[in-house]
Amino acid sequence: MKEYITILGLESSCDDTAASVVRCARAQCADIMSSVVYGQTELHADFGGIVPEIAARAHAEKLDYCVEEALSRADLSLKNIDAIAVTAGPGLIGGVLSGVMCAKGLSAGAKIPLIGVNHLAGHGLTPRLTNQLAYPYLLLLVSGGHCQFLIVRSFDEFTRLGGTIDDAPGEAFDKTARLLGLSQPGGPAVERAAKGANPRAFKFPRPLLDRPGCDMSFSGLKTALRRARDQLVEKNNGLTLTEIGELSAGFQAAVCDVLVEKSRRAMRLFSAEFPTVKPALAVAGGVAANKAIRAGLLAVCEAEGFDFVAPPPEFCTDNAAMIAWVGVERFRAGKFDDSTLSARPRWPLDNHSRPMLGSGKKGTKA
Repeated sequence: MKEYITILGLESSCDDTAASVVRCARAQCADIMSSVVYGQTELHADFGGIVPEIAARAHAEKLDYCVEEALSRADLSLKNIDAIAVTAGPGLIGGVLSGVMCAKGLSAGAKIPLIGVNHLAGHGLTPRLTNQLAYPYLLLLVSGGHCQFLIVRSFDEFTRLGGTIDDAPGEAFDKTARLLGLSQPGGPAVERAAKGANPRAFKFPRPLLDRPGCDMSFSGLKTALRRARDQLVEKNNGLTLTEIGELSAGFQAAVCDVLVEKSRRAMRLFSAEFPTVKPALAVAGGVAANKAIRAGLLAVCEAEGFDFVAPPPEFCTDNAAMIAWVGVERFRAGKFDDSTLSARPRWPLDNHSRPMLGSGKKGTKA
């Protein structure tokens, strides 16, 4: 067995082009030798959201530069790389395809093994990269397009306890930002607007808290905010900065309350299945960078006797270090791909549970 494994990771599932080199010695934690992320915020700023065609073109233009910079920062070349791990889905298909084709070319040209990675598994295993969290653990995956409670049993075995039946929190934050005239991405913009504002100035619903289980819904919350905004605009012919702050704070507090209560229920299900395991709730995904949500989850973990594990903010949002880490785990297990690896717009982590959001020609959504 090799003394250490060195993986080049590529990520291009949405609007961040990323490359990273991660090295892991046996019985030691991972060394993130480089992590490069090229964002596209300015490219999409005039459109109020991500334009898939623009994103795909930008990925195709930036991937080779991103790889070159990641290798340079790590002071390595392709001959020092043991395998290339690349996001093969889910995501915007043009971006995913750009990354997969780049990885295939590098793999074939340098004769390096290829590993296709589920983007959601990248987020889900990030606590193992940054905190060396042992299996099994409870995961709240809360990102731009997904929100699920999962039991993480191994690098390729996940059991879903519940999830959103409509909008993910990240989508709801983005739509809320647009409704209030805030910038994109919406999560950080709403959090900034909410800072110091009264979260109880408006009464927003906490969807599905009156029903058992761990499923969530955020579409109705977004609709309630729009109605409150419209009433203010009609009454005052516009919104003041104070009102924007209070609407943002109320919305953020409602999301936080739902996530906290549903987390409590998921913790109790986890503890019932693993009564002898030291329990931990790991939170991953872009929305996990929200400070108010982190604080709420930390409080419920303390109340339920769970360790709270949250990766550093730069590893909550999309990055390639998490993809490289999944590559490390799959490399150790001998799980490789070949030139038939395909880009997938949809790719659920739990293939045994019924679909949360239905399915179609592209496959099960979640």
